[in-house]
Amino acid sequence: MSDAFRLLHSADLHLGRRFGTMPEAIRGRLIEARHQIVQRLADTARAQGAADILLAGDTFDTQTPSAPVWRQALAVMAADPALRWWILPGNHDSLQAETLWSAFIAQAPENVTVITNSEPLFMRADVMLLPSPLQRRRPSSDPTAWMDSAATEPGVIRLGLAHGSVTDFSAESSADDGVIAPDRAQKAGLAYLALGDWHGHLKVGNRTAYSGTPEADGFTHSGRGGCLIVTLQAGMEPQIDRVETGLLHWSETELPLLPGQDPATALNTLIPDTPASRRDHLLRIRATGRTQLPQHQALTTAAEDITPDFAYFHLEASALQTEVEAADLELLDHGGALRIAAEALSAQANDAALPEGERRIATGALNRLYGYLRDGT
Repeated sequence: MSDAFRLLHSADLHLGRRFGTMPEAIRGRLIEARHQIVQRLADTARAQGAADILLAGDTFDTQTPSAPVWRQALAVMAADPALRWWILPGNHDSLQAETLWSAFIAQAPENVTVITNSEPLFMRADVMLLPSPLQRRRPSSDPTAWMDSAATEPGVIRLGLAHGSVTDFSAESSADDGVIAPDRAQKAGLAYLALGDWHGHLKVGNRTAYSGTPEADGFTHSGRGGCLIVTLQAGMEPQIDRVETGLLHWSETELPLLPGQDPATALNTLIPDTPASRRDHLLRIRATGRTQLPQHQALTTAAEDITPDFAYFHLEASALQTEVEAADLELLDHGGALRIAAEALSAQANDAALPEGERRIATGALNRLYGYLRDGT
């Protein structure tokens, strides 16, 4: 029986991403965390006893990353000849990026392999890699179909590597839509199929998995990024273990409120206990339900107080309905323009005949007015 083969499976590094939709104050940290992930993958592989690192597509965010982006990544990969990197072009950095890959390959050392063809590659005498690099951004057919007919000697471990989406074929879908058959590992006799494209960790059966991005990059997948340590042995199911590698923790959660509830207390139940642990958190909270005007203002104040503790914090309160009582308006003068404006906003906020968007705008304006007057501004 052959010795177990241990590898690190990662994907979707998206080196060079600029995070243009995020506030400028956080972009630098996001870019740097992403740049550092190459080193953290190398460190993880060494710590886990894996000499081979498979990158299942989208190593780079675009087909034209700047020279510092790809050269600095290559320098980290080249630093330890004991580690072998197997890089699969994905949809963001497909083989249409000829300028990128020709320059990268020209400078790559022996321990770095850019896979340019769908053909078997020996990783070890008894381990055959069956890779499917993307020739263009949008393939017209399942890029892994060729694996079924790829011949290997008996006893050789067959390992697939691909980038793309996996869906169940249905009567409405086409065989030419570019998706990967979810049962490809079974059809092709693969011990394991390492996939990229989906940015969260996802198992597709016992022998197929998405590693997810090693450094989280959005609120769709909560937590920190990670990679997979996969142990293969002929005739056995793969052992798949997720290892956290990300620096920044992303999360989005809902804060449901009821009238009379203390919103600041409710908010505190959703955030990390210690301010020191918040520095590496990006947190977005969506307030829902109903509250009263003073409590809405208290929630806004509590959010403003904790915002500087976080890498990024945002309270989305557009779906939170505010109940305005007559006593709330007594803070204003009994007459005058401010009182008239507040009463008009209150009427709009509670007018069921108005579109929801207009009611939310009125509620937001009323909350701001209430806050200004409460603070004496």
